Amino acid sequence: MTSYAATALTTLAEESGGGNHESLSPYLTGGGALFALLLLLWITTRFNRD
Repeated sequence: MTSYAATALTTLAEESGGGNHESLSPYLTGGGALFALLLLLWITTRFNRD
């Protein structure tokens, strides 16, 4: 039963192209995440003044 499930998941992963989407750029995604975190850090430090 386990080997059948593993075979089915492997086949599904191979048919879908490995899970990578052509329109998603890792640099754009990472840059967007970095920008969002830096923006949240900046907002936090503005409100944390004594």
